Amino acid sequence: MSDARSLAMALVAESFGVDNGELVIGGVGARALVEAYGSPLYVYDEGVMRRRFRALKAAVDGFARVFYSIKANPAVARVFVEEGAGLEVASGAEYLQARAAGAEPESILFAGPGKSAKELDLAIAGGIGEIHLECFEEIEIVARLAARLGRRVPVAIRVNPGPGAQGGAMRMGGKPLAFGFDEEILDEVVCAVTRHAALDLSGLHLFAGTQILDAKVLLAQWAYGLGLAVRLGGLIGRPLRRIDLGGGLGIPYHQGDGALDLAAVSQGVRRLIGERAADPLLRSAEIVIEPGRYLAGPAGVYLMRVRNVKLSRGQRFIVADGGMHHQLAASGNLGQIIKRDYPIVAATRLDAPLLGDTQLVGPLCTPLDTLGRQTALPQLVAGDIVAVLQSGAYGLSASPVGFLGHPMPAEAMAQDGGHRLIRRAGDFSAPLVNLTLEPVASA
Repeated sequence: MSDARSLAMALVAESFGVDNGELVIGGVGARALVEAYGSPLYVYDEGVMRRRFRALKAAVDGFARVFYSIKANPAVARVFVEEGAGLEVASGAEYLQARAAGAEPESILFAGPGKSAKELDLAIAGGIGEIHLECFEEIEIVARLAARLGRRVPVAIRVNPGPGAQGGAMRMGGKPLAFGFDEEILDEVVCAVTRHAALDLSGLHLFAGTQILDAKVLLAQWAYGLGLAVRLGGLIGRPLRRIDLGGGLGIPYHQGDGALDLAAVSQGVRRLIGERAADPLLRSAEIVIEPGRYLAGPAGVYLMRVRNVKLSRGQRFIVADGGMHHQLAASGNLGQIIKRDYPIVAATRLDAPLLGDTQLVGPLCTPLDTLGRQTALPQLVAGDIVAVLQSGAYGLSASPVGFLGHPMPAEAMAQDGGHRLIRRAGDFSAPLVNLTLEPVASA
């Protein structure tokens, strides 16, 4: 069995099930789900998400509150709100999604390097737990909007940390970035914020890296963040109310990836709890972590029906009805330098012998629409179902769904043998919505 196949089957065993060679998600077979909601289809196992949230919450108990980064998958936000999570948003639409998911305004944090005045006005008027300030112009805009609405708005300074805070598959700090203020000018930023009576400087936000699989790297970043919080508290002469250490907790996608060791995280957190208790500038602050991928990723499966199987100069191609327009990350086109396959299985033939060197492609007229490059899959025929695992985060919400006008897939939730629709599938007319086709009037 190949390493990639071993990872895929390990993930199936960890989160799902198998019944007579068929993938079972939340107690429901893949075939029944596709028959109920069509193909392509995203399915999320609600039980997996709840278990992962509870395990992480227990690991950081006494140290941090867990928020959910809604950008990972807005469709499942309600699950985490019900578990007690706050939500981190990065647009006006995500703010409305957070409210629709049941989040109270004070449990929503608003980040993002280019928030519009319209988005900020929406959040301030509707209520917000904290706005993360990321540039000097934004400081002035938020202060002006808050004053006009007669509000004193809680804000945090997002800091682009120095080189001491690094790690993860994508660095979000320690280099020139559009995100936040460079650590070196923190004094200047504090002066710019505190001169506005409408701004309540309540917190610090940093996010140094994503897809972190090493507990030591994660803990080092958290420790670095606490040090920055002490520095900021010293500058304003009082403790912060909230310290947002960001997310970045990773999950295994490829052969060789190891799972993040929660036991090691929990052990390291005990030390950080002690350091926090000993520092008057830290002990009263609410510490926040805001994962998305870690909580939702392993719970999601992208299901596709095989449309045809063909050979081209000795290469086997499986053409499916789903592709990069719904699962861009699995195609390797979401910032990956080296394109490697996600874990992929034949959802209706898990017990069949494997054939090597198979390419799994989608329906789009571009060679970029390739979800599996060297995938081991069994002999398949039209109508069989293929599953891309680890698809619960940065799947549909991070994909070019408008490309070529193919319909949006449905999204469904499954748990304990039951299932329900959480987003209807689109249709061929969707690209025409809000499109004006009348000719331009003559001057």
